[in-house]
Amino acid sequence: MNIFRFEHPDALYLLLLIPALAFIHLFLARKRRKALEEFGNIDLLNELMPNVSFKRPTVKFYIMLLAFVLLIITIAGPQYGSKLQTVKRKGIELIVALDVSNSMMAQDIEPNRLERAKRAISRLIDKLRNDRVGFIVFAGEAYVQLPITTDYPSAKMFLNSINTDAVGTQGTAIGAAINKGMESFTSQEDVNRAIIVITDGENHEDDPIAAAAKAVEAGIKIYTVGMGLPKGAPIPIPGGRSNDFMKDRNGNVVISKLDEQTLQKIAITGNGAYIPANNIRNGINNLVDELSELEKSELEAKVYTQHNDIFQYFALIALLLIIIEFVILERKNKRLKHINIFEVKNKKDNAE
Repeated sequence: MNIFRFEHPDALYLLLLIPALAFIHLFLARKRRKALEEFGNIDLLNELMPNVSFKRPTVKFYIMLLAFVLLIITIAGPQYGSKLQTVKRKGIELIVALDVSNSMMAQDIEPNRLERAKRAISRLIDKLRNDRVGFIVFAGEAYVQLPITTDYPSAKMFLNSINTDAVGTQGTAIGAAINKGMESFTSQEDVNRAIIVITDGENHEDDPIAAAAKAVEAGIKIYTVGMGLPKGAPIPIPGGRSNDFMKDRNGNVVISKLDEQTLQKIAITGNGAYIPANNIRNGINNLVDELSELEKSELEAKVYTQHNDIFQYFALIALLLIIIEFVILERKNKRLKHINIFEVKNKKDNAE
């Protein structure tokens, strides 16, 4: 299988300048023509200025614009790869279990618990090196959002798409998330593994302590990240107004509070550590440091290892276009302007 890619894809954003340049040229050309029409009749002006060409500057501009496009592609570093190999890298396997229940929309930490959690996960991914990572989303049930992978850009893409609609059943089944995480690791042996549970800790469904103990027996460490504050906050109604909050059967506003005690117990049982949301930046850094101390194992991954540079072809065509643009004069050539092969042909046809 062959694959086309760019070594520096960010450079392709420069292509956004192309329509802008074309629009500016078209605007100036129309403005120039309008000025000439106000000065006099165009056909008469052509007779008075036989060596002036109104088309050549436009042709030269679009030739140069095409050359500019090719130069941008050259800078982006086009590559063509055709060799898929299995490479071995040393790392660990990591599952991030993210709570997506409605209580994660509480705003006791800005902008809300879920968004703050996603930012923390993004920073965590940025710090990973050669490790496999996967996502579990959970509320009343737990599901695999991203199978374990070393494709970090894809992981971030999946992360951005996570919201409270990812799981239809409401609740907070932390135990189910841990169990699903245990099932989501690869079958490779002798690999250090860890599960990071990010939640507000309000477990209503199962026994997360027992699940953590089961994970430890399987050689998996459990880390917990508490999202929210102990004093709690109301839960906004999805799609409602800014001051619409969920209420209980008696009409009282439901206050979702961080259950630090439960999360600390899970972390202790899981031989891991607990990270509070109010110190999440330093906590993630400490977590990465602790994970990096785990013994790395050889992990297999399939990657394209041969990428042949083909930027030189685009650069050569761009250079030829620049030369052509330079050779084409804006004014008509006095010696060549009288040559008209079509007129000669017409004379011959008439003679026949």
